[in-house]
Amino acid sequence: MPPRQTPDQPWRSEGAPPPAPPKKKMPGGWTGLILTALVVFLLSDLLLSFFGGGGSTTISYTEFSKQLNSDNIAKIYSKGDSIEGNLRNKQPKPDGGKGDYTEFTTQRPAFATDPLWATLQSHNVEVTARPVVQQRSFLANLLISLAPMLLLIAVWVFLARRMAGGLGGGALGRKAPPKPVDTSQGRRTTFRDVAGIDEVEAELSEVVDFLKNPQAYRRLGAKMPRGVLLSGPPGTGKTLLARAVAGEADVPFFSASASEFIEMIVGVGASRVRDLFAEARKVAPAIIFIDEIDTIGRQRGGGGGMGGHDEREQTLNQILTEMDGFTGSEGVIVIAATNRAEILDPALLRPGRFDRRITVSPPDRAGREQILRIHTREVPLVEGTDLDVVARTTPGMTGADLANLVNEAALLAVKRQQDAVDQANLSEALEKVQLGAVRPLVMPQQERERTAYHESGHALLGMLQPGADPVRKVTIVPRGRALGVTLSTPDTDRYSYTEPYLRGRIIGALGGMAAEQVVYGVVTTGAESDLEQLTTIARSMAGRWGMSSLVGRVTAIPNDSQAPYGLSAAPTTLDAVDEEARRIVAECWEEAIVLLNRHRHRLDALATALLEAETLDEEAAYAAAGLSRE
Repeated sequence: MPPRQTPDQPWRSEGAPPPAPPKKKMPGGWTGLILTALVVFLLSDLLLSFFGGGGSTTISYTEFSKQLNSDNIAKIYSKGDSIEGNLRNKQPKPDGGKGDYTEFTTQRPAFATDPLWATLQSHNVEVTARPVVQQRSFLANLLISLAPMLLLIAVWVFLARRMAGGLGGGALGRKAPPKPVDTSQGRRTTFRDVAGIDEVEAELSEVVDFLKNPQAYRRLGAKMPRGVLLSGPPGTGKTLLARAVAGEADVPFFSASASEFIEMIVGVGASRVRDLFAEARKVAPAIIFIDEIDTIGRQRGGGGGMGGHDEREQTLNQILTEMDGFTGSEGVIVIAATNRAEILDPALLRPGRFDRRITVSPPDRAGREQILRIHTREVPLVEGTDLDVVARTTPGMTGADLANLVNEAALLAVKRQQDAVDQANLSEALEKVQLGAVRPLVMPQQERERTAYHESGHALLGMLQPGADPVRKVTIVPRGRALGVTLSTPDTDRYSYTEPYLRGRIIGALGGMAAEQVVYGVVTTGAESDLEQLTTIARSMAGRWGMSSLVGRVTAIPNDSQAPYGLSAAPTTLDAVDEEARRIVAECWEEAIVLLNRHRHRLDALATALLEAETLDEEAAYAAAGLSRE
């Protein structure tokens, strides 16, 4: 997406007509003008000096008297005691100077008593003189007296214009003519560049067809949808979808972030919204894409405010008016993206504004494979590289995550001076993305053994739980903030979870701490992230998903996007949620201890294999534990 050209134009455009050629300005402004004038003056002075024979020569009054007595003075010009003149015949320059001179300058001493005037007359010298003090006219005296005042006024006007220009673009809302960016070079984004979200593409295809064939819809009285709201997690391709719609329909595309409309002074955002819609209407049909619209589209009525609050509301009101107000925006479709659709103002979501709300979810396995094939178009792959294997081991990853994965694999191939990316590069890049970069840390042998038992506890309990996600990799190589990592991913995408599966997740998370308790009789601080994970699961089971008979089939705690914890339920209900969460974790802890004691020989064998190899893949891990992969 091309960058915006000026702060007064917070949007970017694609496919719009090219802008008018900019007006020619003096390069460098006032500074450049002054420097240019100075250079011209110096060159002119140099040329005049060169063609004028080097100018007049300063001589002493004694030399002047000598030349006068020799009848070699043709004429002089006098102003006070300063005398300038010309010789009849050239004379060599005094004081050993090079060359001759005919023009001279001298100064008559104040104490000189020679009869200069009589001598000049006797030698027929032409004399010209000017008074030392000249009387200026009334107009000249008036201009000189007013010059300081005029200078101050000029400086004040200059500074005022500079301040108005700086504040107007950023705070006071000075309108500058929009300058669309011409991005005609290169291929535009189309649905061929989008994969993994076929159901969303089908919804947007109707918008494309309307833009291509508006008469077919108007013949039956159908109206063009005013707005399409794309909601979903970050990285799922909302911006890419909006650009694909514009490219597929071959219409101009204007893109802006909602935060770019907001300024400190009230009224700037509304002015910029008007300019953006006015520019889009000029080239209609067109598409306006507003990213992160929840920045200005939050629910109104949260209390009075000043500054940014009023500015946000005025900007939102202007968007509402432009989309479905008295002005209307015929032929302009607004596509907006947000991660938090539930906090948007109801007036923004009603029919006539955002007629369609489309959820963009992370892709499934087949979609991930298609996305990987798109991102590897420009990346050479070794023959036999199986992208389906990568797609199967990346559940939950978005399009942006997969693009980053391919890029990391390409970087690894470049670092190893390979000609193409192979399966090992993709596997190692996946480990780096999911587990973190390898940390060069030398651990004592006792710490390595404790880490090996910790990770073996996670892995073994994950293998023993029926229906749990298979263990893909176990390592005691420090990665990121962890001293060791156990990676478990499902064979297929999961969209809902059962209570036994969630209990198995908690038991697996407790496996590291339980293994330390079984083997060493003490626990360490290495289970901090495990405790955070299982606490979230247990509390959600009791307070959100109705998996507790004490709390009941109610939602007692909010989602991440709703009210803060403690404001959505009575204190007694929240106490019951905490009590049930503790009960669930305590039962899972007891079961984890029993399982590890029962399978202690498998735990020791897995820890020994980890100490020897440091990293075990899926097949080696199950073989070390003496279990079959079902």
